Amino acid sequence: MSRLAKIMIVLIALLHLYIAWFGIFAWQGQGPATFPDLPANLFEPTTAMAANQGIYNLCLAAGLVWSLFIRDAEWQRKVATAFLLFVATAGIFGAWRVSTDIALVQGGPAVIGILLLWLPVRKSRQGR
Repeated sequence: MSRLAKIMIVLIALLHLYIAWFGIFAWQGQGPATFPDLPANLFEPTTAMAANQGIYNLCLAAGLVWSLFIRDAEWQRKVATAFLLFVATAGIFGAWRVSTDIALVQGGPAVIGILLLWLPVRKSRQGR
């Protein structure tokens, strides 16, 4: 795995750690200021849902970090790809159902990460 791919994976994992923290711990406190278009009375009754989404994001971050510690290069790339595909899928779904910004913030980096993982592999196979 290239250094650039690892950096992208770390950045995406950090983003999802932040999203997890926000959903689990800061939803009621920071939510109204972060999402001023939503009614303030919405945050308390949706705390459990936000925390549940936070746990999913925590799992995504954990999977991405785990991929960095796998010693076998092929399996490292496969596991990282799986978690990046999960992130990209969530970004696409979020863009479709919530806001197109989600595709840029979440889906875009995941797609870039996948390209960084697989383009060097394709180039090395073509050079054989």
